[in-house]
Amino acid sequence: MRPPRRPWLWTALATLITAAFLLPVYWMVKTGLTRPDRIQTPDPQWAPTPLTGENYSTALGYEGLTRALFNSLVISCGVVALTLLLGVPLAYALARIRMRGSGTMVLALLVAQLPPAIVLAAPLFILERRAGLTDTYLGLIAADTTLTLPFAVIVLRPVLRGVAPELEEAALVDGCGLPGVLLRVVLPLVVPGVVATAGLSFLIGWGEFLFGLTLAEGPEVQPVTVLLNSFVGQHGTSWGALMATATLVSIPVVCVFAVFQRFIVGGLTAGSVRG
Repeated sequence: MRPPRRPWLWTALATLITAAFLLPVYWMVKTGLTRPDRIQTPDPQWAPTPLTGENYSTALGYEGLTRALFNSLVISCGVVALTLLLGVPLAYALARIRMRGSGTMVLALLVAQLPPAIVLAAPLFILERRAGLTDTYLGLIAADTTLTLPFAVIVLRPVLRGVAPELEEAALVDGCGLPGVLLRVVLPLVVPGVVATAGLSFLIGWGEFLFGLTLAEGPEVQPVTVLLNSFVGQHGTSWGALMATATLVSIPVVCVFAVFQRFIVGGLTAGSVRG
């Protein structure tokens, strides 16, 4: 494949696109570092002068922030565990076991990703209210998993199909059962794909807002995304504290991408090309 002509042009174009995507992030961080009386000035400032930590002091002193962060961590980790527990066996079955209707199941998983979360909110609320799962971690984890499970199966299925069947057949001949083949032979070979699925499931669970608002009535189990909504009041919005809190909430997301970037990129591309 020939290298593209004028590489500097493509670099400049990529830089502009990246800057456009990062502009809201910069504005969020900038607003959190700006004095409250200068946030809504007629002439917007591109640099916060002078720098101030007043908004972060207000955010860290906000009642319930620590609890909300803990709730989001519990819910996100629970979503990752439940997604992998259900998604890995289902993806393996669709990748390896010849059964009637497997193509229809894959199509159903694709269609399940199309409706917005607000369409699922009312049915999930009714079901979980009858099951006694409202205002519980388990209820929020199960609701968020409805968003991550179809995605996980669609990502993991081609990854698992990329594993050589001869390795599984050799393990079966040696007396290893099908669950053992999956746990001991297949999963160690698809670690990037599993880590990518876990990382993206964590991000979906961390950033989910609608289910946290509708399925949890009190702050005991509500995630931090719901807490952000409390900065929007009837008589105005506390933009400085809101942006400072949003910046703090974004730090775990940045850390997840920084730590697992190699696995996420490798996992999403694994299985796309078969030899």
